[in-house]
Amino acid sequence: MILVDSREQRPFSFAKYKATTEVVTLPCGDYSLPGFQDRVGIERKELNDLVGCLMGEGRERFERELARGRAYDLFAVVVEATLADVAHGRYRSEMKAHSALQSILAFQVRYRVPFVWAGNRDGAEYCTFWLLSKYLREISERHKEATKAQDARAQGDRP
Repeated sequence: MILVDSREQRPFSFAKYKATTEVVTLPCGDYSLPGFQDRVGIERKELNDLVGCLMGEGRERFERELARGRAYDLFAVVVEATLADVAHGRYRSEMKAHSALQSILAFQVRYRVPFVWAGNRDGAEYCTFWLLSKYLREISERHKEATKAQDARAQGDRP
């Protein structure tokens, strides 16, 4: 099950991955996992939307989102484009490519949030699904190890 933010305008279906979705209001990001909404989030960005988030009021809102995501175990911005698309100005905006790239790099450093350049929409859906899947696997493994260690301690306490 993948949670999709109710404000997401063009949500992924994850049909290729046989995953189900539920529309909810997420505190941060566009995609998350049940029970982990405050620990994992993926923010999806189409190229024009991303560049729009680098200027004016959109920038302030985007920075607030990145600041919230910084506290998560996993938070990433998955972009439906390549870094070369930004570098070559393949977007609808007057913003210079160099300025856009500098803002993106500064955000990655300032908020410790990776930007995943997925190439296109299918690539972004793939990256979103597998980032969430890998996170869930890691949490499951940590839980197993913690339970095993707890059981071993309990066994050692017995006479």
